[in-house]
Amino acid sequence: MYASVIEVIEIVKEEGVHDQQSVEAGVLIDIMESFDFIFMMYLMIAILGITNELSQSLQRKDQDIENAMKLVQISKQRLQLLRENGWNGLLDEVSHFCVVFEVVIPNMDETYKTRRRSVRGGEDKTNLHHYRVDLFYTVVDMQLQELNNRFSESSAELLLCMSCLNPSDSFRAYDERKLICLAELYPSDFFIIDVIALKNQLATYIIDMRTSEEFSSLRSIADLAKQIVKFKKNDVYPLVYKLITLALTLPVATATVERAFSAMKIIKHRLRSRMGDDWLNDCLVPYIEKDVFDLIPNEDVIQYYQKIQNRLIKL
Repeated sequence: MYASVIEVIEIVKEEGVHDQQSVEAGVLIDIMESFDFIFMMYLMIAILGITNELSQSLQRKDQDIENAMKLVQISKQRLQLLRENGWNGLLDEVSHFCVVFEVVIPNMDETYKTRRRSVRGGEDKTNLHHYRVDLFYTVVDMQLQELNNRFSESSAELLLCMSCLNPSDSFRAYDERKLICLAELYPSDFFIIDVIALKNQLATYIIDMRTSEEFSSLRSIADLAKQIVKFKKNDVYPLVYKLITLALTLPVATATVERAFSAMKIIKHRLRSRMGDDWLNDCLVPYIEKDVFDLIPNEDVIQYYQKIQNRLIKL
């Protein structure tokens, strides 16, 4: 693919509609045929490959929190291994690619020469220091720091405790000890006597759930909450239900929330800066839940608005 891309850009350079296009294509070719570009390309491939499964897991609507947290730990371990033992392998792959496509490989012991204008008084450094320390170590450390910031030990523990409420596979993830820990994280909602009572309530609750047909095919905590209210189990297990509501209201940043913010940027842009909250909400719901609204016939929508008030013209 690399050779094909270069070939296409060379065609643009030679047959560009105007001079500016040809110049930009020439600059792009110079960049892509440099050791710097190929090194960063392989480094990016390595890091994205390590975090691919985690990224896919976090973007699923029906998130498996337990597996996602496991993937977080695995990604951290693999990034650390890449930092400690991956330099030589990465450099060998980059060098082999450069040999195949006749890209100049710099001598790692020579002084690094930047493409940009040198900064006065800047300290000389070797190519090895630049590529290994300034790029390789820095980028890997940034990824590790980002994972540590987003998934700290306390956050991971909280999410794992929440996952024990998941009703899928006949409440396979249920863990009484972790649910007690989850309750203890909220002392204002669960007093000491509540925590003691919760332990016995959980023992009865899990037997009830696993032996009730109504709760055998649930897939998410939200589905569980609906069924509990439907069959009035919230009155039978008030402390467990409080745990479930806490789990549902925790501000966990999911892909759905991120998509909502992305949609908001599309709906409310510079030309619609005065859009009110109600109108914005009315526009966002159909946009975000387009899969649901696609199932509604247009005729039903027309009839609904037609019945709201009398109109001079029939819709």
